[in-house]
Amino acid sequence: MKSLHKNNLYCWSQFDEDRNIDFHSYLWVRETGNIVFDPLPLSDHDKKHLGSLGELSQIIISNSDHVRHAEELAAETGAQIWGPAAEQASFPIRCSRWLDECKGLIEGLDVYCLAGSKTDGELAFVVEEETLITGDLIRAHSGGKLCMLPEAKLQDLDEAIASVKKLADIKGITAILPGDGWPIFRNGETLMSELVVALCE
Repeated sequence: MKSLHKNNLYCWSQFDEDRNIDFHSYLWVRETGNIVFDPLPLSDHDKKHLGSLGELSQIIISNSDHVRHAEELAAETGAQIWGPAAEQASFPIRCSRWLDECKGLIEGLDVYCLAGSKTDGELAFVVEEETLITGDLIRAHSGGKLCMLPEAKLQDLDEAIASVKKLADIKGITAILPGDGWPIFRNGETLMSELVVALCE
């Protein structure tokens, strides 16, 4: 796994040839149990690295299109799977807990629910007040610049833009870690504001 902008955050990736971007999964290392977001399959190297960093407690999934390797990883580690409450009735795998928007779900983790994306109630996360982790709605197909999921894949354009604005209003964001595309490690709040301006032109 790759070390990110903080020494307790890691990433592993898979290149998608159709879109010419990387898909990412993220690991947050915590004393009280590690958390993985939207896990892709792991190489043997990354699996050993993951195990060396401590117990995996939770696997959190942003939306049903990002289930990926969650069941297999849960079976191997005993971690709980948490998913978006808005998709509970149709979610493709079993979850131990269903998440709605809340501050302080656990220490250092805020959860935001988004509307208008390609799935109901897609989740985004703020880790330790400065790192935004997104699923599908917000992405970065070019280095250093954010974009939104193409309109053709949205359920509602206006609601999607409103959701982006909600995340852009969060103060103190420095890094943005999208599920799809280039991670951004500096000036996250500024780049979110630029995305809002571009969407509203």
